[in-house]
Amino acid sequence: MLSLPRVLLPFTAFLWCMLPASVFASSGYPAETLDLTSSNVGYIALLLFGIAYLFVMAEEYTHLRKSKPVLLAAGVIWVLIAAVYARHDMPHAAGIAIRHNILEYAELFFFLLVAMTYINSMEERLVFQALRAKLVSAGLSFRQLFWITGALSFVISPVADNLTTALLMCAVVMALGKGKPKFVSLACINIVVAANAGGAFSPFGDITTLMVWQKGIISFSEFFALFIPSLVNWIIPAAIMSFAIEKSKPEGDGEVVIMKRGGIIVIVLFLMTIATAVSFHNFLHLPPMTGMMMGLSYLKIFGFYLKKSHNRYAKGVTYDPEKAKDEIGDPVSYDIFKNVARAEWDTLFFFYGVILCVGGLGFMGYLGMVSHVMYENWGATPANVTVGILSAIVDNIPVMFAVLTMMPDMSHGQWLLVTLTAGVGGSLLSIGSAAGVALMGQARGIYTFGAHLKWMPVIALGYAASIVVHLVVNGSKF
Repeated sequence: MLSLPRVLLPFTAFLWCMLPASVFASSGYPAETLDLTSSNVGYIALLLFGIAYLFVMAEEYTHLRKSKPVLLAAGVIWVLIAAVYARHDMPHAAGIAIRHNILEYAELFFFLLVAMTYINSMEERLVFQALRAKLVSAGLSFRQLFWITGALSFVISPVADNLTTALLMCAVVMALGKGKPKFVSLACINIVVAANAGGAFSPFGDITTLMVWQKGIISFSEFFALFIPSLVNWIIPAAIMSFAIEKSKPEGDGEVVIMKRGGIIVIVLFLMTIATAVSFHNFLHLPPMTGMMMGLSYLKIFGFYLKKSHNRYAKGVTYDPEKAKDEIGDPVSYDIFKNVARAEWDTLFFFYGVILCVGGLGFMGYLGMVSHVMYENWGATPANVTVGILSAIVDNIPVMFAVLTMMPDMSHGQWLLVTLTAGVGGSLLSIGSAAGVALMGQARGIYTFGAHLKWMPVIALGYAASIVVHLVVNGSKF
């Protein structure tokens, strides 16, 4: 079985060796393309993507991992494209185009891999568990806990990501909400809305904001113009739902969690890594992924220190076995590649499938057709509002990647608007975001599609209000 480093090395080498110079010098697509929107091949590709995404949406019921159908659809779509272009004596056109999509994915892949490794390292050092234990033992009322978990979701998701943040906060409400299904359900809805809203005003908070930032459309500091609209998006439904939460206090379980040695330093190194990625992008005009990969070296070097000092530190606390158990944990020393291996590989492969599927449909001409209808016939504002609604039904990742592939001519205010709507629109339905889907599994039978749907009008009110606030507050950017 190949180890992870041996897998990654040929993958990166393949990308750099195989990509022709023309890909870097241009948009990545060949100069001459065929319009396949009215062909049987185009219709088959649309059907394949539609069927694949139906399986993705039904993952909760079929238990078929979401990466599998989109990987298959991506492969078949590009086989169809290559076959058509070969028949038209353009055998290399499909290869040039798909390499452009692979380059898009490679930047996203390595960025997310580093972020996931840091998050897994913080989990392994019990950073999140320690926070959860403190909240559980704080003696808060259900209503206070509702607001605090929502506020923490809003604050943490811009730095971590909305999925990890939602899972952490859900663990808190599940620990305190035993026997209180109504509280758990409402708290989970609040967490999903808050996590998605918090992720909308930061390049690191959601995949969609990350894609927009990496594309160079919006600078790092410009994302914070969405802070007030994002806050409104969460505050309005939270304020209304809070009246349905009782004021009594839950009973704590008395659990005490001590953070493992080096937990605080891992947090600091993660913040340094984010600063490195931002600096690489803003000042050196390098892809943020390069800064994140450099930041991974910080964690690897610190992991080397933890490994080398493990036995010496263990001997220093042998007089207190409980302290040794709490602060050191496993008798085996820290291993960073265990944290790399625990990355969300299904999610990473899902992104690959989505990017290649949407890229293939775009290469056939479908995205240009959609762009003409939405952004030229409807206008930018109605189109961008619609993008948010579509994000709740399909998923914000393929929708945003489609918008970025279409690249409509819009003002900065409109690009901020579509970033906002794609980020928070997924909160309208429980299946509209990764956070919602994950919490339906974590709080199975309590937080359900129907429970979330019951409060959709309130969430939609927050969605509409956030758009209005953005149009007013950031009017100068339009």
